[in-house]
Amino acid sequence: MVQQGDTAIVTGASQGIGKATAIALAERGLALLVVSRDPTRAAAAVEDIRQASGSADVESCLADLSSQVSVRALAVTLLERLDTRGGRLAVLLHNAGVASPERRTTADGLEYQLAVNHLAPFLLTQLLWERLVADAPARVICVSSRAHARGRIDLDDLQGERGYTGPRAYDQSKLANVLFTYELARRLAGTGVTANCLHPGVVPTTLNGFLGGGQPRSLVTRLKGALRRGLSRRPAGGGQVSTPEEASRTAVHLATSSEVAEVTGIYFADGRPGESSPESHDAGLAARLWEASERLTGGAADR
Repeated sequence: MVQQGDTAIVTGASQGIGKATAIALAERGLALLVVSRDPTRAAAAVEDIRQASGSADVESCLADLSSQVSVRALAVTLLERLDTRGGRLAVLLHNAGVASPERRTTADGLEYQLAVNHLAPFLLTQLLWERLVADAPARVICVSSRAHARGRIDLDDLQGERGYTGPRAYDQSKLANVLFTYELARRLAGTGVTANCLHPGVVPTTLNGFLGGGQPRSLVTRLKGALRRGLSRRPAGGGQVSTPEEASRTAVHLATSSEVAEVTGIYFADGRPGESSPESHDAGLAARLWEASERLTGGAADR
């Protein structure tokens, strides 16, 4: 059970859905460690979250989630903060996400969207695994997207080196979020740590923030258009445009509600269990993606 004073880690909390989620969690009495990349935005976000929630128990941790060196350093910082505060890690909420119309590679030589949207949550969860289990009951939550239903996992070309398009890489990374969550739930069974994922709704202002500038706006338009046109296999969760506050409600529910305290391995949309794509339920594919992710991150091989 999540109790007042427990700690929640929220990535991508300097704006949009992440910031709205952080405010709501702080209002409910959770201590917050919010992860952001830019120090100026991080400082402003912490102040905003404190003022909006009335809670002073909000701290920022800086990390570039596209860099595995930075993710590893973040894990060390988070564990040190938890030890210093003496708090229990109750919630690990992977909210940070990016979209890019052009193929970019990270300092590790990895495709940018795969690295930030999937490999960073995968690696950070590995690095905090023992603490989560020790502090159980705890909850791991991954913000995915309804766009996962368009995604396909190509294990022979996860980096998009052949025929790259921004939307296709984005969709793949969101499907990876769901597959990761389901496999994580299987591997955490019996530990008291749950794992769930969600579609928050479409928040174009947040995507614009992720993308920045003029050219990426066309990708936002394409993503919105694709969602409005619908999917050939439609999982639950509408494509309607939401405010960050509206879009944060499902994540807040998963992080705090006693109704879902023991629920694990489920895709949520609109605050309730939904149907993810058929491919997301392929346990064999999830296991192979896990193995590939271990190779790409040097994650613990015994998970």
